[in-house]
Amino acid sequence: MLLKKGSNGEEVSKLQRFLGIEDDGDFGLQTEIAVKKWQKDNGLLDDGVVGPKTLRKMGISIIDEDIVIKSDSIDLTKLTGHIPDNVIIQIPEIMEKFHINTPLRLAHFLAQCGHESGGFKSVSENLNYSVNGLKKTFPKYFPGNLAESYAKQPEKIASKVYGNRMGNGDESTKEGYKFRGRGYIQLTGKQNYTSFSQSIGEDVVSNPDLVATKYPLASAAWFFSKNGLNSLADKGHGDDVVTSVTKRVNGGTIGLADRIKHFKEYYHLLT
Repeated sequence: MLLKKGSNGEEVSKLQRFLGIEDDGDFGLQTEIAVKKWQKDNGLLDDGVVGPKTLRKMGISIIDEDIVIKSDSIDLTKLTGHIPDNVIIQIPEIMEKFHINTPLRLAHFLAQCGHESGGFKSVSENLNYSVNGLKKTFPKYFPGNLAESYAKQPEKIASKVYGNRMGNGDESTKEGYKFRGRGYIQLTGKQNYTSFSQSIGEDVVSNPDLVATKYPLASAAWFFSKNGLNSLADKGHGDDVVTSVTKRVNGGTIGLADRIKHFKEYYHLLT
């Protein structure tokens, strides 16, 4: 649950007492102003919405933990033991911001994240390819014996493969490496980093590693929403829908069986 303008009740009163303003339990304009000021003073995005990040920064239990990790319609506690706790606690915020707000959408989203990140463990693209790996994965970029001079050199590999694409400069700029895949769905390319920056109000173009360290789930949710995957997920829970979602995320069907397995697991838990 998020506290924002229009919210009311005891949780709002607790928040107001923490902020040192009148605790009438009504999240109105004055409360919003006080929240924004507190967020700005403490290095947070001052959007006036009290979600998990703001609560953690406050360092107090304004809302009981079981409420923090629930939305109005989905009990996220059922994901405990299946998804890391530090991921679960971020889900309400991305549900609100990126409209991944039904069991169907969330199950599709988490299934893709889970597979792409190896179980929410990897937040940066592994580009340490061997000669054979380069020829198999990027055959058109490494014809003949070219792969031999690039193998096991991630910066050179990414600079070539992602150069002159997705808003990146040519290979010599090394922007292909600077804006390599990060986050749970591997946000890639300067153009995507720029658009994501605008969405969250923080400059990740100057500091791309923030996508891996601070926004691995939010960047994935932004990608999911931006690419029309919410509406695609709405088509249902069959393997054919998981396949369609996978093609839009991956560009193919690599790891499809694992994605289907994750989807069924999460959808069962959430419904």
